[in-house]
Amino acid sequence: MKELSNRVAIVGVDESDEIGSLPNVSQLSLHLQSIHNAIVDAGLKISDIDGIFTAGQHSPVLLGESLGITPRYVDSTTVGGCSFIIMVGHALVALHHGLCDVAVVSHGESGRSGTGVTRSRDTSLVGQFEMPYGFGGAPTYFGMITTRHMHEYGTSLENWADVAVSTRAWAGLNPKAKFQDPITVQDVLDSRPMFYPFNLLNICLVTDAGGAVVLTRADRAKDCAKKPVYVRGAGEGAEHTLVTNMQDLPMSRATTISGNKAFEMAGVSHSDFDHIMLYDAFTSGPPIMLESLGFCKPGEGVSFFEDGKSTPGGSLPINTNGGGLSYTHSGMYGIFPIIEAVRQQRGECGNRQVPGASMSLVNGMGGMLSTAGTIVLSHEQ
Repeated sequence: MKELSNRVAIVGVDESDEIGSLPNVSQLSLHLQSIHNAIVDAGLKISDIDGIFTAGQHSPVLLGESLGITPRYVDSTTVGGCSFIIMVGHALVALHHGLCDVAVVSHGESGRSGTGVTRSRDTSLVGQFEMPYGFGGAPTYFGMITTRHMHEYGTSLENWADVAVSTRAWAGLNPKAKFQDPITVQDVLDSRPMFYPFNLLNICLVTDAGGAVVLTRADRAKDCAKKPVYVRGAGEGAEHTLVTNMQDLPMSRATTISGNKAFEMAGVSHSDFDHIMLYDAFTSGPPIMLESLGFCKPGEGVSFFEDGKSTPGGSLPINTNGGGLSYTHSGMYGIFPIIEAVRQQRGECGNRQVPGASMSLVNGMGGMLSTAGTIVLSHEQ
């Protein structure tokens, strides 16, 4: 995989026209708006797209038909919110081998309004053997993971609150963020109890939103409108379906596997990163990901969010768009950390710009740490 490092670049990114509560906008429209905006960002045309990658309810074939194009390559890998991060790696391989020339990874979801959402009976292992007995839903599952972490390592409610405070500090600098007012640890602890150990401010937003990422080979990327951001490394991992079958609860084997693959491909170590984007459906997610990625020992991930280390001006900026906790979270969040990392590498983030950002890590989970995707991005080859 090392030979694929820097062979492909991200040349366009953008969200849907609006994000938030959009009951009159279909999921398909969120896709199409995002793709159009990202293609314009790249300085390309819709007709240039010949590879379509998407996850969720809408197939890449439907997107192609709606865009008026016939793709040469499609991918609909759906393994949770990290699917889009994983798809960057899939697009890398497809582009490198000439299976397509311009790839778009697209997301559109009416997580809040439910516009156009269809539901069916869940016949999976979870649907058969956990949900009927009252054990189910993301807060319940991640609550179990989090309380186990607290039991094993002595982490506290205050530690998880630090993550929300840090993320909100970045959201205050992002005009697209849903919540921008600063909060304190006490605000998090005093917010409405939801599912132990989570209060309202420990849990991500529920929004409608779309996002898209456009990729092409490095030799063509230099002719696009914006500074190319090269895919230095990519990795994916999978472990379990049922949380009750996690082998190293609360650590994520899938995250470890995906991170090791991406770091090896990129030829980088933990100290090389000056910017990190992590999937934050719950405040305990980012610290557990940092631990599973090997940035620190188990139980020590919360230290990255103490004393302003991860906030604006801190030593290691994390989740600079405001994250799923304060910026947006449509349900499958993984496209948005990629968009922010690309903008940081281009130097486009205004007053939230990380000075001298040269290496970004994007890591996300699918399901309850069941799957994971990791990519290493840089504007330097």
